[in-house]
Amino acid sequence: MNGADTSWIIVATALVLFMSLPGLALFYGGLVRARNVLSVFMHVYAIACLMSILWFAVGYSIAFGDGGALWGGLGKSFLSGVTVDSLSGSLPEVLFFAFQMTFAIITPALIVGAYVERIGFGFVLLFSGLWMLVVYAPVVHWIWGGGFLSDGGIFGEIGVRDFAGGIVVHETAAIASLLIAIFLGPRKNQSVPPHNPGFVMIGASMLWVGWFGFNGGSQLAADGGAAMAITVTHISAAAASLTWAAWEYFKYGKASLVGIVTGTIAGLASITPASGFVGPVEALAIGAVAGVLCQEAVNLIRNKLKIDDTLDVFAVHGVGGIFGSIMIAVFGEGSFIAQLGSLLIVGVFTTVVTIALIKLVGLVVRLRVDEESEYNGLDLSAHGERAYDFTS
Repeated sequence: MNGADTSWIIVATALVLFMSLPGLALFYGGLVRARNVLSVFMHVYAIACLMSILWFAVGYSIAFGDGGALWGGLGKSFLSGVTVDSLSGSLPEVLFFAFQMTFAIITPALIVGAYVERIGFGFVLLFSGLWMLVVYAPVVHWIWGGGFLSDGGIFGEIGVRDFAGGIVVHETAAIASLLIAIFLGPRKNQSVPPHNPGFVMIGASMLWVGWFGFNGGSQLAADGGAAMAITVTHISAAAASLTWAAWEYFKYGKASLVGIVTGTIAGLASITPASGFVGPVEALAIGAVAGVLCQEAVNLIRNKLKIDDTLDVFAVHGVGGIFGSIMIAVFGEGSFIAQLGSLLIVGVFTTVVTIALIKLVGLVVRLRVDEESEYNGLDLSAHGERAYDFTS
């Protein structure tokens, strides 16, 4: 065990949990109407709790167990055989488990942004739990757990490169988001602006800080590689923020607060898979392009395809993560065949299994709330609470 590495990953674990609680909750919560903000908080919070237990029960074993090329098996269920002295590289294995658990929390939590303001709470819990176990955890094993997409797998000695989750996290969550949005159908009223842009900025800022643990922690060591990952993460986020705002100003004559912080997230998502493989100049290029690319993807999905992915999960996280994964090969740090092939394999797998889960879970619990509940807001109809009391 290395004490410095262990200390850093303890901090990184806290930072990645901070991304979900409260970062993502505030970011998403500020973007919805006032009558739905508590439902967003509830979705993210409950998902964090449920994923933690499921990751402990079987998720970690499926992802990082000693099974075959397709899954890790159940040998490490409930951390069987993992003691205080067990190591994963230079880290206590229980710390590696905890660090990866925070990824298993935020990935299904990202999907929340696609279905807010109209989905049933029971569907959120049942779908998220099953999806994490049968989509996310196997993909983790394929890429990070020594599975068939990693080095020595189907692509030969040079397997897929995905440093912190452009494919594992962002592509999978984004595809699931788009599919749920399609099955749900659009909201009755899509024209209401975000109720609290201040929440959005605060949440985005927390995500930005937490992303240092997300990307820097993925080095799994306290060394120059971790420092470089943090540096390129910051540069990409800053560049994408500025290009998003500039492109918005060019098109509409105004640059919005919600726009610039959405650009931040686009830059962060885009650098995530490449953060362990590129330098600051490449990060500047990735972020600068991402700010415009993801904004145009929002316009395509929302205005041209008319898909109500409420908070633009696919356009920002999906397009960003896929773009960053391809840029690894563009900058010569990976194989185009491995990058594109893995994106395709994971994309098809995620699509097929997610559609099956939506239909299966829909047979058990209601997918969409009734029209009256949607009109009154999910805070009151689903949870019996209001975020704001304007009478007191």
